[in-house]
Amino acid sequence: MISILFNALSALVSVILGVSGPQNFPPPLPPEEEKRLFALASQGDEKARASLIEHNLRLVSHIVRKYYQTCKNQDDLISIGTIGLIKAIDTFNTENGARFATYAAKCIQNEILMYFRSQKKLSSEVSIHETIDTDRDGNPLTYMDIVYSEDTITEDLDMKVN
Repeated sequence: MISILFNALSALVSVILGVSGPQNFPPPLPPEEEKRLFALASQGDEKARASLIEHNLRLVSHIVRKYYQTCKNQDDLISIGTIGLIKAIDTFNTENGARFATYAAKCIQNEILMYFRSQKKLSSEVSIHETIDTDRDGNPLTYMDIVYSEDTITEDLDMKVN
């Protein structure tokens, strides 16, 4: 299992770093071979699963480059799309009659869209240490600086109660 993920990740890293372009991806599998590998993978054959992942990385790259061309974090999207590809391989049913590429493309796109949704939720979060402005002297001003108070009211109350 670990070796399969390592092989898939090493292929992915080579794609991201530009070591191999789309022309260096393994070619898509013929339908008969794809069906045979899915049968083996469903029986637990890790090499068949790894082969399916490697031969379909081209699809992930294609989707990211076609639909998310303007995104500055395409490397992240390829990684996230690869997770969608692996999920597609694990859940694909060859008996449904659909082509795997059609099914996988939807899984890859869904995984990327879930990533964008999670990033949108996180974008509204603010840290109290985030710089919001500068003071007269040019020093950064944070939310913590605004909220912070030097009064000792809590300590004074503790001393009176004790």
